[in-house]
Amino acid sequence: MDSSSLHIAMFPWFAMGHLTPYLHLSNKLAKRGHKISFFIPRKTQSKLEQFNLFPDLITFYPINVPHVEGLPLGAETTSDVSVSLVTLIMTALDRTERDIELLLVDLKPQIVFFDFTYWLPSITSRLGIKSLLYLVISPATLSYTTVPERMNHKGTLTELDLMQPPLDYPVSSIKLHAHEAKFLASMRNLESGSGILFYDRIYGCLTLSDAIGFKGCREIEGPFVDYLAQQFGKRVLLSGPIIPEPPNTVLEEKWSTWLGRFKDDSVVFCALGSEWKLSHDQFQELVLGLELTGLPFLVAVKVPIGFETIEAALPEGFKERVEGRGIVHSEWIQQQLILEHPSVGCFITHCGVGSLTEALVNKCQKVLLPQLRGDNVISARMMGRNLKVGVEVEKSEENCLFTKESVGKAVKSVMDEENEIGREIRANHAKWRNFLTSHDLESICVDDFCQKLRDLIK
Repeated sequence: MDSSSLHIAMFPWFAMGHLTPYLHLSNKLAKRGHKISFFIPRKTQSKLEQFNLFPDLITFYPINVPHVEGLPLGAETTSDVSVSLVTLIMTALDRTERDIELLLVDLKPQIVFFDFTYWLPSITSRLGIKSLLYLVISPATLSYTTVPERMNHKGTLTELDLMQPPLDYPVSSIKLHAHEAKFLASMRNLESGSGILFYDRIYGCLTLSDAIGFKGCREIEGPFVDYLAQQFGKRVLLSGPIIPEPPNTVLEEKWSTWLGRFKDDSVVFCALGSEWKLSHDQFQELVLGLELTGLPFLVAVKVPIGFETIEAALPEGFKERVEGRGIVHSEWIQQQLILEHPSVGCFITHCGVGSLTEALVNKCQKVLLPQLRGDNVISARMMGRNLKVGVEVEKSEENCLFTKESVGKAVKSVMDEENEIGREIRANHAKWRNFLTSHDLESICVDDFCQKLRDLIK
């Protein structure tokens, strides 16, 4: 390792939606000769090894995740448990503190990237290591939800408070509906591990870290980065869009064969992330909405709440009606490779940041069906109202539910070449896709990010 190379430790939250983007970033850094020590739950390592493109520079350090009473035996990540048990995974994360400190003493990295471990900066400070809070949520979300004005608010923040952005928020097109603001208000009292609330955890990370980082580029995230730097009085860095490198695998034959039966740009692919379990009613509205489009479709979702298998949750007669043109699948799927397949023309996404990046750099059109979480909702507004590169599925103002008709309408609007909204979406998507995939953009962004990391440790 030459004198300009860095040694960086990665310690993401125990969720695939955090571990995977941290590894994508690690690949970009390792490509430039930087050494990465990646802390990962022991049994989860095998799921990510195929995405480690630089095993000579990226070393996995398996973490023994302590068992917490109430968790299933062997549970390590949020994918292993129901939503109600996620706080216990956070407790398990916090109980790794001593092991992480010993690893850092032994490895002596120059910087640690982390996201949910509010206790980490005090360790790194004692050891003379810099800490970078690298968040997989968007700066637009953090700017909306967790700036000092929100966190130091006297009394309880209400849904009316949260329907409007904070003072000096840089974009006027991002606002929340009543049911979304109500959900965010309820999150203020959400326990996140033992003895700490979720927003207090995040705010502690923000205030104690040496710097803050996000994926993205200034052309999109610049106003939010400047706003956060002013709010927290510290450096806020952008790593570039971090477009995933092609994995070391090919698309499974069963999927390539099935997709290969259809015309280019004709298949609707729906993937709602590794954690979102729909209610039975919403699951049925989703698949019935896809049936209404008349288009071929592939759905990858978790088994709905209250069911053991995906087949048992399907509407009566549905499987027979869509045979040959529709598949509903409940296991992990190669999302990146499916999005790259020429027959896929539409992507229905839960609006996780990683999924949105993958969608932006592929040709398929986006239908936005945000999971009811702060980041997903605000990311959907960014894509749908600010950048205008996708269409959001309409939901009821009263109960936040969508219908089969609203799903079908959104899909048809982006797939119909004669639709005025669809034409605007396709034009904007093409513009941003060309920009994000331009030869030099990401290289320049990552090089600049690396230089700012060097400046941080001086």
